[in-house]
Amino acid sequence: MCIQIGSHTLSAPVVVAPMSGVTDRPFRRLARRLGAPLVVTEMIASHAVLRDVLEETRKAEIDAEDTPAVVQIAGWEPEVMAEAARMMADRGADAIDINMGCPAKKVVNRYAGSALMRDEVLAGRIMEAVVGAVDLPVTLKMRLGWDADNRNAPELARIAETSGIRLITVHGRTRCQMYTGTADWSGIRAVVDTVSLPVVANGDVVDIATARACLAESGADGVMIGRGCYGRPWLPAQVAAALNGETPRPDPDARERRDILAEHLDAMLSHYGVQSGIRNARKHIGWYTEGLAGSAAFRQRVNNTTEPSVVFAEIDRFFADFGSDGKSGNENAGRIAA
Repeated sequence: MCIQIGSHTLSAPVVVAPMSGVTDRPFRRLARRLGAPLVVTEMIASHAVLRDVLEETRKAEIDAEDTPAVVQIAGWEPEVMAEAARMMADRGADAIDINMGCPAKKVVNRYAGSALMRDEVLAGRIMEAVVGAVDLPVTLKMRLGWDADNRNAPELARIAETSGIRLITVHGRTRCQMYTGTADWSGIRAVVDTVSLPVVANGDVVDIATARACLAESGADGVMIGRGCYGRPWLPAQVAAALNGETPRPDPDARERRDILAEHLDAMLSHYGVQSGIRNARKHIGWYTEGLAGSAAFRQRVNNTTEPSVVFAEIDRFFADFGSDGKSGNENAGRIAA
């Protein structure tokens, strides 16, 4: 299996989802270094891009190694979305992804994200405007629909194909489900059967087994991994290897995990500055250590300081309690592999 995005062929049909506050430049760089075939940027608000808001423009910073660089934009006005796409193309994007899947209230209340699935005419105008604005492949991310009574993903997929969209990603939940329940992978098959475009399935892919099950049930061409990457930036590479018929690398042991976490924290401090870097890193530190013996007390200590040297020292001290196999001497210790 392979997925083509413009002139770029992915090494495996595995994509890391665009996740606000997660797939920033430090995370993308780390995940790519560990072997992820593709990591999409955080969702970027089109209006904020046109106003040159630093918080949004920083999300679009692209590394030379970040290839193909897929930038996701969100909004509700075709002309604004088109101009934002042009700006992202000028900044080095290899492809533009349109967000019609975000379920967050602050997004849908402005009639963006998954709210656009309720207005197929406007959704089509946005797609046509963005496709016409850039000489780049444009992709779409959406959900199964707004709610259980309005699962119109196949209809929107037809519009997308007619509009010139080159690839569609479908999260196997409706907007009203948010992230509750389980993803309906079989529901994605209706999109696969409707269009000739590549379709990527998203939702509840958390390991190799669920990736394979998702592909089998959905009939999709690839998988997108979201929350399963929390604290596990090595997971996409493991899934990619397995789907390519290779032997995946094992989960990192305690020392390797400590080194990855330290690398990630250092990159965040460089990217955001000390104070913002420490604050933004706290959730990642929690994910890397979740379920391990003593992690609650460790996180409390880390969350009560803004001094990087203290945080690095706490990380060293925490992982020193674990052997090379990732287990501590405490028989009640949690497991390293999430």
